[in-house]
Amino acid sequence: MTLLASTASDAAYWGLATFLVAIGLAAAFMLFRLGQSFERLSSLIKGTERDLLPVIVKTGFTVDRVNYQLDKADTVTDSAVSMADSADTAIRAVSTVITTPVEKVTGIAAGITHGFSQFRKSKNFGEAATAAKEAAREREADLREDLRTAGRTPMETERPEPQSRPAAETKPDPWPRPAPVPKPDSVPEPPDKPVAA
Repeated sequence: MTLLASTASDAAYWGLATFLVAIGLAAAFMLFRLGQSFERLSSLIKGTERDLLPVIVKTGFTVDRVNYQLDKADTVTDSAVSMADSADTAIRAVSTVITTPVEKVTGIAAGITHGFSQFRKSKNFGEAATAAKEAAREREADLREDLRTAGRTPMETERPEPQSRPAAETKPDPWPRPAPVPKPDSVPEPPDKPVAA
């Protein structure tokens, strides 16, 4: 019985030893494969670093050049905006210089017309002067408003209806083909004549 017990315990030890050796071999194989994967990953990272860094450096130079060109464009835009502001200021000054005398002349003409009309009706110079001043002020205000809104579309107007697209037309043949020319008849051969001596 002791032989059997020692055999069973020996078999258990041998089984456990075999199991541990199998686990050790499997772990060694897995670690070897993991080491190969890390080696490939390291090679990939080195290759990427070697190939990608010059591209990144060139991209950085390109971005720097684009930023430089954008700065130049920004300077051009700023100067264009300042030129537009200067032109706007000049146009406003010219417009003021032109419109102010026109408003005054129009107001004086309206004042004289209304004042003369009021003087003929009432024969009172004070009422005629008051009517003339009032008419001149109203005419100047109306003209100022007309000049201010000239050329602008009033906001209360409705947008026009969009027009429908025209029907698609077929394109003509760009190179019209001529009618085929019939092949001419063959020339008859001359009869054989004897050559005179």
